[in-house]
Amino acid sequence: MSKPKILVQLDPDRHASVFDAVVAVDAGVDQLLQYDEVKQEQVRDLVHGTMFTRGVADLKHTAVFVGGSNVAAGESLLEAVTKSFFGPMRVSVMMDANGANTTAAAAVIAAGRHLDLDQTKALVLGGTGPVGQRAARLLAAAGSSVRLASRGEDRAAAACDAISQHVQQANLEPCGVTDAAGIAAALNDVQLVIAAGAAGVQLLDEGSRRACESLKVAVDLNAVPPAGIEGIGPMDSAVQQDGVFCYGAIGVGATKMRIHKAALRRLFTSNEHVLDAETIYELGHELEFGP
Repeated sequence: MSKPKILVQLDPDRHASVFDAVVAVDAGVDQLLQYDEVKQEQVRDLVHGTMFTRGVADLKHTAVFVGGSNVAAGESLLEAVTKSFFGPMRVSVMMDANGANTTAAAAVIAAGRHLDLDQTKALVLGGTGPVGQRAARLLAAAGSSVRLASRGEDRAAAACDAISQHVQQANLEPCGVTDAAGIAAALNDVQLVIAAGAAGVQLLDEGSRRACESLKVAVDLNAVPPAGIEGIGPMDSAVQQDGVFCYGAIGVGATKMRIHKAALRRLFTSNEHVLDAETIYELGHELEFGP
């Protein structure tokens, strides 16, 4: 008889994410163990507890999920998890703090339905945030030329430098956007725009969007009014406006959820998976377009 699938949820927040717990149950996890307010120095003992209770052959039936609202804290926990492994003593682990990896993957996959990404010039608004940075990173890895925008060009440049550490030969251009002239310059000659800013903040007005004649796909990842891209509804999924395929946050969300559940199921096929931005995107791309 197969061992039950146990998922150990490590969350740096005061309360472990209910959202992540519900998705885990819906993905078929048999037993969910939640730990909140987890600090980096506590991770090793928690991970060792997941490993030393089962033989090596059964370790694929235990996995770790790193969640929470703080992506930087999640990255630190993920690093601590992987440093706790040695030899064959390891379990699979997934990091999706704030849904950043699955959301960015879903946004880029949506764009790839309509564009050859390696021939695409893209603009990522809110590009210094956790989802924006990952979307830019995935686009750069796919061969896109990426213009990463923020209110401050220095912050945009720092984000580009960080992405370049992950993606060799990334074609990245930082830009500061503070007014209509900045938006117009940022939109120049782009085929794709992804808005990944804070909830309830409009980053692109409808007039500027319609004035961009090169634009083919617009993805708004903000579900809280007002829209990040004016004129795009949260439920929009490949809705055409003036020849532009438009996606809203909930329209992208169905793909995000499919990726999230598939990634959780993937954890229990081996004890060696480390699912972060690129590996989660690869899984989503396989689900969407085939191996």
